[in-house]
Amino acid sequence: MKPRITVLTLGVDDLEASLRFYRDGLGFATNGIVGTEFEHGAVVFIDLQPGLRLALWPRDSIAHDTGLAAGPASPTEMTLGHNVSSKPEVDAMMARVSSTGAAMLAE
Repeated sequence: MKPRITVLTLGVDDLEASLRFYRDGLGFATNGIVGTEFEHGAVVFIDLQPGLRLALWPRDSIAHDTGLAAGPASPTEMTLGHNVSSKPEVDAMMARVSSTGAAMLAE
């Protein structure tokens, strides 16, 4: 069987702030928060490329779905790379992301 990943899910503490970061900061296209009519259903889907989506889902919803206790959040649990072509693009992206309230951990 050929491995195939179709969704990468990130557990987030604040779905609204995460939406602002990925949509407004990084410029990723999304329909916003969907599934609010279901308990533990609110999620953000972002199409990364054909056949691959990024899902932002509240950590407490993941805990509920899996039956596991949510531990303390840590930024070392997951990283995502977002590459651009030049230093000016890096500077522009960092400024854009900062405008969403995201903390810059390193220059």
